[in-house]
Amino acid sequence: MTANTVILNPSAPRLPSAGSKPWHLEGLRGKVIGFIDNAKPNFNHLVDELAEVLVARHGVARVVKKRKRAASIPAEKAMLEAVAAQCDLVITGSGD
Repeated sequence: MTANTVILNPSAPRLPSAGSKPWHLEGLRGKVIGFIDNAKPNFNHLVDELAEVLVARHGVARVVKKRKRAASIPAEKAMLEAVAAQCDLVITGSGD
């Protein structure tokens, strides 16, 4: 009996945008880093630890933390806009 294995790649292809340059952050010192907590268990603990390390060891000026209402829904547009306006870099995460 022969078994078939199907492997699916869930990633979407990146579409090139006309005239855009690759984004690059020149170090972390003095930057504002944002975290969007996806509301899964334990991500908040990871973010708290990362925030301390980023400030103490890498000179990050400030860390902004926002939490989604639930893991199964997208972040609200207002939250994304607020974080984007305040931060040099935003990291979204997962817990469990």
